Amino acid sequence: MAEKYSHMGPVPVLHRKDEESAVYLQSEELRRQKRRMMYKYIGIFLVVHIIVITIIALTVMKVKFPKVRLGNINVRSLNSDPTTPSFDMSFTTQVSVKNINWGSCKFDAGTVTFLHQGVTIGQVSIPNGQAGMRSTKKVSVTVSLNSHGSSNLGSELKSGMLTLSSQAKLSGKVKLFLIMKKKKSATMNCTVTIDLSTKTVKTLKCK
Repeated sequence: MAEKYSHMGPVPVLHRKDEESAVYLQSEELRRQKRRMMYKYIGIFLVVHIIVITIIALTVMKVKFPKVRLGNINVRSLNSDPTTPSFDMSFTTQVSVKNINWGSCKFDAGTVTFLHQGVTIGQVSIPNGQAGMRSTKKVSVTVSLNSHGSSNLGSELKSGMLTLSSQAKLSGKVKLFLIMKKKKSATMNCTVTIDLSTKTVKTLKCK
């Protein structure tokens, strides 16, 4: 019986250099991917920090003027005579200093002036003080006013409505992060309308 022989070609062999080259290429590709990821994370980190710094610069670090306002007015006494003409009155109120900054605000002593038709008819002193971060400092005061013989006062008293105005300016410093201090001042302009028949405040507008 004749023997059968099968002819097979030589088995291909991957040389060591080819293996090392493939491993090296894979390693380099992994390094490139890691570097790309690292650069990506660094970029995201920088963008986030820029956004945070911008927000801080536009909000926290931006120092604004404190707001000074008159609170509710409680009339204690009110006497008027349209024939003289004259009036005198006293009332209690609160002067509030609203600090909207991200730091405390120390303000110097000041004066609130009350006027009728541009003429000063009374003043009250505001002591120095401090309004905390994003808080309001309220100062209670008692005010006494009187006016005699000013122009148009008689007709105004006969109408039953008395209009007064008040002005104030407070100066001070806003302190941020315990180290930064910025000088700021606040002004107040209020208009008060009083009903003489009921001896109550009809309107109070401040700006």
